Amino acid sequence: MDNISTAILAISLIVIMLGMGLSLEINDFKRILIHPKAIAVGLVNQLLILPLLGFLIASFIPVVPGIAVGVMILVACPGGPTSNLIAHLAKGDTALSVSLTAISSFITIVTIPFIVNFGLEQFMDQGQIIKLNVAQTIIQTFVIIVIPVCIGMLIRSKKQAFADKMSKPVRTASGIVIMLVIVGLLIKEKDHVVSYFQQAGVVTLVLNITTMIVGFCSAKLFKITDRQAISIAIESGIQNGTMAIAIAVFLLGNATFAIAPAIYSLLMFFTSGIVIYLGISTNRFFSSKNA
Repeated sequence: MDNISTAILAISLIVIMLGMGLSLEINDFKRILIHPKAIAVGLVNQLLILPLLGFLIASFIPVVPGIAVGVMILVACPGGPTSNLIAHLAKGDTALSVSLTAISSFITIVTIPFIVNFGLEQFMDQGQIIKLNVAQTIIQTFVIIVIPVCIGMLIRSKKQAFADKMSKPVRTASGIVIMLVIVGLLIKEKDHVVSYFQQAGVVTLVLNITTMIVGFCSAKLFKITDRQAISIAIESGIQNGTMAIAIAVFLLGNATFAIAPAIYSLLMFFTSGIVIYLGISTNRFFSSKNA
């Protein structure tokens, strides 16, 4: 990617995080005290189980090193604004989804460089490894994530009506920009895109489905409500593809690492549709049962 495309990607991510901040309140962080079990199960899935499953899946499904590293970058970026929308449409606990996204977004500022560097060490040849500088990456991620989110939250606290009015247009605009970035990546790699889609398509689809199933089952294992279990499943299986692409292109300067997150971002819409259908069906079943 050239410098202009990289700058557009960085700006797009900042706008996305600003849009997320416009929908957040301090109460979203306080919810950890109200629903500690659901929050704890969700965060364990996002921050521990997800990277572990990503590593195992990338290890056992034969893919080229660049795709495997892309998977590790993807699992380092859980949640994201899209997961909140999907949780809402699937009749999950939207407040829990928002809280998990908000909390994990702040925690991953520290965890991202370690998970990505681990992936680079495991899947790339020694001479090809370009490690992320931990301190520098934390600072860059802080600028890209925390500052825009805090600005968005500040705007919401002062001008809630304005924040409510602007949150949807901001999400829509950022979604259009990231789709253009994904299309640009695929065009740039057009000579290999069919091969990459065959490889990355399988590994990202398996990752997406497996993590959602594990997220839901782990929630039910701890006797968490169905609506909360749906949100935990979505937060476990829907990753922040935009952030993953930004790390691959902006921080590592390697478009090949962005292929898996880009293809995942496309496949996500199909699996999300199924999850939304199942969530609505489950909600209707229990509503009729309790009627």
